[in-house]
Amino acid sequence: MSETKPSVLFVCVHNAGRSQMAAAFLTHLSKGKVEARSAGSTPADAVNPAAVRAMAEIGIDMSAETPKVLTIEAVQVSDVVITMGCGDTCPVFPGKRYLDWALEDPAGQGIEAVRPIRDAIEQRVRGLLTELQPH
Repeated sequence: MSETKPSVLFVCVHNAGRSQMAAAFLTHLSKGKVEARSAGSTPADAVNPAAVRAMAEIGIDMSAETPKVLTIEAVQVSDVVITMGCGDTCPVFPGKRYLDWALEDPAGQGIEAVRPIRDAIEQRVRGLLTELQPH
């Protein structure tokens, strides 16, 4: 009997910082047992270099990631949708679990400002994992 993996979609405006870090943490911490996606309502041209550096400091490589546009299909195939400041631009479908994580936007900030945001995301992802994976 094969179980389908739970899937989580992280959404922020530019898909360049918060949502990218959250997806990278979920993939890393779940060891592939949870499918992580990220997208933005208005994707940036590139992932925030300070976010890439902050994650590299703790051994998670996001250097190959690129911002992706939020699609209705991405929301439909996800079990949990976590928004991070995208407001009303995130489509809502019945039967989906929605969470909103109020986190400071790391856009345009240096690595010193990004580290506490990274650490807050890690704590929230760890909490989410305990909910998604029965022990």
